[in-house]
Amino acid sequence: MLRVKATGADVRIVYSPLDCLKIAQENPEQEVVFFAVGFETTVPATAMTIYQAHQKNLTNFSMLVSHVLVPPAMEAILSSAQCRVQGFLAAGHVCTVMGYEEYEPIASKYQVPIVVTGFEPTDILQGIYLCVQQLEKNEARIENQYSRSVSKEGNKNAQQLIKKIFEIDDRYWRGIAKIAQSGLKIKEKYIQFDAQKKFNSELLITYTSESEDCISGEILQGIKKPHQCPAFGTKCTPENPLGTPMVSSEGACAAYYHYRQV
Repeated sequence: MLRVKATGADVRIVYSPLDCLKIAQENPEQEVVFFAVGFETTVPATAMTIYQAHQKNLTNFSMLVSHVLVPPAMEAILSSAQCRVQGFLAAGHVCTVMGYEEYEPIASKYQVPIVVTGFEPTDILQGIYLCVQQLEKNEARIENQYSRSVSKEGNKNAQQLIKKIFEIDDRYWRGIAKIAQSGLKIKEKYIQFDAQKKFNSELLITYTSESEDCISGEILQGIKKPHQCPAFGTKCTPENPLGTPMVSSEGACAAYYHYRQV
């Protein structure tokens, strides 16, 4: 997006998707498109923005939605014949919204411990400790380390808003493949805010070919480590990422890159 902005396009970073509604209202002659990405954590704000756009009857606002869901991705990894994952630290912000009831059948079916974990260093350490304890005891259950923010049922109001605006759909994951029922799309009632429908979807939705040097799919599944990638630190860097794990500071490749010994 920054490269597109450098060519002269009007690309803005906003604090909240709701900010886009004000931009659309102030610029009625321009089309405003918000790029909605993220797991369940960011979906409520996206849903609220679409709801308010509908209430305001905005005709120059839409969203390009690329929201994905965590549980189907976990199942896709665990069901793979190459799976090496023995336990999960479930993201605390996702579970704050969605709760952790839907993780229980995954832990039972695949016999893996799943520990809902916060993001402070002590949270991560305790989450790892609880996960290791289960493995040593040959247990496989849900454990909530992040109880100060997460409840089993999650945020019911946020979940109802998500269901009001979105429905579940298949989603393509870079480095892996298409995972059934792993994404969200805008419901027909609010379809006027779907940029894929509003504009030429063939122009908007294109999947770029992935680099043959990139092994991000294997890294995402825990099959290989970032330093085992032939492009790591050379062709692939945080400034020029070839795969998703190098894109943000939360990615495994980016972490290996920043904290590697040189």
